[in-house]
Amino acid sequence: MSMIRDLRAAVRPSLRKDGTSYPSTSSYSYDATREAASAVVDCAVYTDGRRMECADTLTPHEAMLQVRRHGGFAWIGLHEPTEAEFAGIAAEFGLHPLAVEDAVHAHQRPKLERYDDTLFTVFKTIHYVEHAELTATSEVVETGEVMCFTGRDFFITVRHGGHGSLRALRRRLQEDPELLAKGPSAVLHTIADHVVDGYLAVADAMQDDIDEVETEVFSAPSKGKGTARGVDAGRIYQLKREVLEFKRAVSPLLRPMLLLSERPMRLVDPDIQKYFRDVADHLTRVQEQVIGFDELLNSILQANLAQAAVAQNEDMRKITSWAAIIAVPTAVCGVYGMNFDHMPELHWRFGYPMVLAFIGGVCFAIHRTLKRNGWL
Repeated sequence: MSMIRDLRAAVRPSLRKDGTSYPSTSSYSYDATREAASAVVDCAVYTDGRRMECADTLTPHEAMLQVRRHGGFAWIGLHEPTEAEFAGIAAEFGLHPLAVEDAVHAHQRPKLERYDDTLFTVFKTIHYVEHAELTATSEVVETGEVMCFTGRDFFITVRHGGHGSLRALRRRLQEDPELLAKGPSAVLHTIADHVVDGYLAVADAMQDDIDEVETEVFSAPSKGKGTARGVDAGRIYQLKREVLEFKRAVSPLLRPMLLLSERPMRLVDPDIQKYFRDVADHLTRVQEQVIGFDELLNSILQANLAQAAVAQNEDMRKITSWAAIIAVPTAVCGVYGMNFDHMPELHWRFGYPMVLAFIGGVCFAIHRTLKRNGWL
C-alpha cells in the first residue's frame, strides 16, 4: 500500500489536464528512469510509422522529449520490472497506481480497464512444452503475461515469464510503416493478434496429445490379453489440469476483445478497431476448442474408469471360477480326512482312485461350464 501512496503522489501532478497537453515532468526524477534501464528491453520513438534513429541508451524520459519535438509515439518494452524500476516510468507517463501495481506483481486475470486517458490491457501468453511422452507429471503448457499501457503518444509493454518475447513482433511491425503510423492502438492490435495466434498453435498441439490418449483408451485389447485396462488416469487428470490453465487464459479475454471491436474508443483508431473483430473471431474459435477439450477429456476419463471397472470384474469372475473348481477337491478331501473308523469305501482297494477320478471329473465339468459362459 505504501507503493500506491507514493505513486499517487508522484502521478497526480503529471496527469494531463486536457487531451492535447503532455504530462508534466516537474516531479519526475531522471535518476528513476536511469534505474529502470535494467528492466527496459527496448525503447524507441516512431514518427509516421518509422523508427527514429537514436542512441541505444535512450531512456523513457528522453523518448518522451523526442515525441514532444517530432510527434509520433514512444514504445517502451519492459521485462519483469521491480517496483523501484517501474516507479519513475509510472510517474513520467501518468499511469494509474492500481494498474502499476497489477503490472509489477503480475498473476492477473486477462482484462481491459480504462484509467483517464490510458487503456490497461492484460494478456495471458501460453507456450506449449514439447515432451517425448505424456506422463502424469508432464507440463503441457507454460503461462506468462503481457500488460499493455496504451496512451495517445506512448505504448508500454510489461512482460512476465520466460517466453513470449516481443522482439520479433516489433521488427515485423516496423516493416509495415503504414500500419504503425496508426499509432499505439496498432501495436495493441498486433500484440493481441500475436497472443491469440499463439493460442491457436497451442490448441492444435494439445489436440494431438488428447488424440493420443483417446486412441490408447479406446484401442482394442491385444489378442489373448482379455479386456483393455485403460491408461494411467493420472495422464488424463494432468491434461485436464493443463486445459483448465488454458481456459483461464482464453475465456476472460473474449469480452475485452469484443469491447475493442465494437465500442468506439478515443485511444483506438477506427481503422484498427475493425481488425479487433478478426482477433475476437479467432479467440471465439479457441474458446470453443478449449471447452470441447474439457468435455472430451471428461468422456475419456469416464471411459477409462469404466474399462478399469470392467477389467476388475473380469478378474473377480476368474478368481471366483477357480475358487469354485478348487472347492470340489477341498470338500472331498475334507470329508475323507476325518478320523472315523467306519467310512464308506475307506478300506476298499479302488476307493482312492475312484475319489481322484470323481474329483477330476467334477472339476473338468465345472471348468467346461464356466469356459462356455465366458467366465474363464
